[in-house]
Amino acid sequence: MSRLSDLLRQVDTQDSQLAADLKQEIKALSGRRAFGLNFERHIPEMVELPHRRVRRGDKVRFLPKRGEKPNSVDRRLWRVGRILQTEGGRIAEMVPQQTPEIRYETASRTVDNLVVVAEFRDPVYPGLLSTGKVERSATRPFHTVINAENFFGLQVLLYTHEGKVDAIYIDPPYNTGARDWKYNNDYVDKDDAYRHSKWLAMMERRLKLATRLLNPEGSVLIVTIDEKEYLRLGLLMEQLFPTARIQMVSTNVNPAAASRAGAFGRSDEYIFFVMLGVAPERLMLDRNWVSTKGRTHTGEPRWDLLRRSGSGASRHDAPGCYYPIYIDLQKPSIICVGETLPQGTSVAPMVPGATAILPIRKDGSEGRWMMTPNELRSRIPQGRVRINVSKKGQNVVIYYLADGEFAKIKAGEFLVEGYAADGSMMFPARNAEEATNVLAVPGTQWRIPSHDATQYGTRLLADFLPGRKFPFPKSLYAVEDALRFFVKEKRDAVVLDFFAGSGTTTHAVCRLNRQDGGQRQSISITNNEVSPKEANDLRKNGLRPGDTEWEAVGIFEHIAKPRIEAAITGSTYDGSPVSGGYKFTDGFPMAEGFEENVEFFRMSYEEPRTVAHNRAFEAIAPLLWLRAGSQGRRIEKARHDFDLTDTYAVLFNLDALQDFLTAVGEAHSLRIAYVVTDDERGFQMVCRELPARVEAVRLYGSYLTNFTINTERE
Repeated sequence: MSRLSDLLRQVDTQDSQLAADLKQEIKALSGRRAFGLNFERHIPEMVELPHRRVRRGDKVRFLPKRGEKPNSVDRRLWRVGRILQTEGGRIAEMVPQQTPEIRYETASRTVDNLVVVAEFRDPVYPGLLSTGKVERSATRPFHTVINAENFFGLQVLLYTHEGKVDAIYIDPPYNTGARDWKYNNDYVDKDDAYRHSKWLAMMERRLKLATRLLNPEGSVLIVTIDEKEYLRLGLLMEQLFPTARIQMVSTNVNPAAASRAGAFGRSDEYIFFVMLGVAPERLMLDRNWVSTKGRTHTGEPRWDLLRRSGSGASRHDAPGCYYPIYIDLQKPSIICVGETLPQGTSVAPMVPGATAILPIRKDGSEGRWMMTPNELRSRIPQGRVRINVSKKGQNVVIYYLADGEFAKIKAGEFLVEGYAADGSMMFPARNAEEATNVLAVPGTQWRIPSHDATQYGTRLLADFLPGRKFPFPKSLYAVEDALRFFVKEKRDAVVLDFFAGSGTTTHAVCRLNRQDGGQRQSISITNNEVSPKEANDLRKNGLRPGDTEWEAVGIFEHIAKPRIEAAITGSTYDGSPVSGGYKFTDGFPMAEGFEENVEFFRMSYEEPRTVAHNRAFEAIAPLLWLRAGSQGRRIEKARHDFDLTDTYAVLFNLDALQDFLTAVGEAHSLRIAYVVTDDERGFQMVCRELPARVEAVRLYGSYLTNFTINTERE
C-alpha cells in the first residue's frame, strides 16, 4: 500500500478530486475480503536423503544415536563447510544454516551421523538408479516406478514428459490427523493449528508441477479425497486450472459404512475430474452405472416426447408450436401436419379420415410441441417420428429422435433394421447381454459393487502380498474405471500417479492394456516411508533410515514393488502363484499375470559439475530413455563416438557427426538425438543436418538448465 500512497500523492498535486475519488475506491476495495482460497504458504518443505553422500556445501541434520528417538536430537539445519579425512572416518565441520555469519558456533560430526536435507526451494540434479525390472514383452514399452520424494520426482518428469501426460490419477493423504502424512519430516496431527494450510501448501506445490506435465491439448487430472479437505481442494484446483472443466463425483467405497461416534457413518468419498480439452467417453456399462428413471440411456436410440414438458411448456411460451398433427389411428401413421393455429383458436380444422392431435397437457391446458410444423415435416421422411396409440385409441403419444440421437445413427452406432407402419426407424432387438448393458456417460453418483475398497482393495492386495498390509488401498477396479472414461481410445496414453502408495494405478493400466491390446504406460512415484509403528520398532533395534533393514520395510520396497511384480508375473514375492481371479470387465486367473514390462528406480542426487563433465552418464541415462518413450534397449554407458537404439541416439563426439547422421538416417523409428557438447554453434549445425522427424536435445546444457529453472522459488 505504501507504493499506492506515493502514487496518490503525485496524483493529488495534479488533480485533487481524482486523488480523493481514488482513495475512496481503494478504501472500499481494501475493506473487502478476498474471494477464493486464502492460506498460509508455509516455509518450503524439506526432505531427508539418507542415501545421499554428504558433500561440502550440503545442508545436513544430525542423526539420532542408534536406539534414540529423533525428537531428542538437534533438529536445526547445518551447512557443511569442509570434510576432513581422519583415521576415524570422514568428519564434517559445520555452521548453523540459519546463522552462517556466526562463525564461532560450529559443530563437527562423522558423516555417518549426518543426513543430507534438501529444501524444496533448492535446485537438485537427479539421476535414476535401477533397482530391478520385469520384462515379459518384446514389443511393449516399460512402466516406470520411481522411489523418490514426489516433489523432486515431478521435477524429473518435467525434463522427460513436460506436456506429454494424458492422465494423472492421485490419491493424496486425506489429512485425517491420524499420522497419515508428514510436513518437513514431522507428522501433522489433528491438533495442529495449521493442519489445513500445511496440507494446501503441500498440494499446491505438487499440482503446480502437474499442470506443466499434463498435455494442454487434451488430458485429465483425477484426484480422490474425502470430506475433510474436498472443499479446499476444489477451490485450489479452480485457481490452478482456470480453463479446465471440473466435476466432482460422489462414489460409494464402503457399502457397510464405517460408523463414527455422533455422526453419520462414512460410506463414500469424492473424485475430482479436472478436464483439459477432454470429456468422459461414452462406454458400455452395466445397469449399476445408470438410473432406471427419467431419460435414461438404454443402449438404444432414445425417443423423446414431442410435446414439451417442464419449463416453457405452455402455448403462450411458443405460439408457433401449437398446431394439429393428423393421425390415421388404424395403421397408425401420420397423414399430415397442420399449420399453426391462430391465437384464440383452440379447435383444429377437420381432415377426412384423420384424428387431429393437439399438444394438450395432462391438466387439460394448452401446451406446445417441441418444434414448428416445418421442422416436424422434415423429420417424418427421415424416420424420426414415432406414434404410440393405446389399444382403445383413447390415448396417442408422439415421439421424435433428437439431433444427437440421429447423429449416432448416421455414425453407425445403431443399426437400422427397417421402418414401421408410421414410417419410424426400427432397430434390432437386443440380446440378453446387451439388455443388461448401456452405452452411456454415467451421472455423478456412483454405487458400483466393484468399487468396494475393502473387497477389491484391502483383500485383493492380500492375494498379491500375503502377510503384508497397507492402509486403505483403492479398489483396483475403481481406478481402472475412472481412467477408462478418458484413455479408452488413447491406447498409447501416458498415465501418471505421484502418490502411488501400493501401486494400484500401474496395476489398473496393465488391465486396461490387456482388454484392448493397448500400449499405455504408467509412471508411478512413491517414497519409501516406514509406518510409525514399524519405525518405533526399528529404532528400538538400533536401526535408522538408510540402513538396509530399515529400507526393506518401506512402502516402495515392501509394498509397491512386490505388488507390481506379482501382478505382472502372476507370482508372489515368495514364488507362489497368486491365488484368485480377476472379475468384472474381464475375468481370468491372477496367476496368468500380464504381458507387460516394468522397471523400478531409486532417484539419486547428482553433482552438477560431475554431470557437466560427462562423468555421471550412467545416472542420467535412464532419464534420456524415459524421455524417448521407455521402450527397447537403453544406452547405459558413454561411448567414444555415438550410440543408437530404436527410439533415440546419443552423439558423444562431434567429430563423428557424419557417421552419426548416416546411422540416424537408417533408423526410421528414432525420435530423439541427444548431443553432448558445450558448443552452441556445433549443436545448431547438428540440428540443421538431422531429419525433421528427430528432435535434437543438447546435453548437458538442457539438463542443468531444466533443474535450475524448475526450482520453485517462494
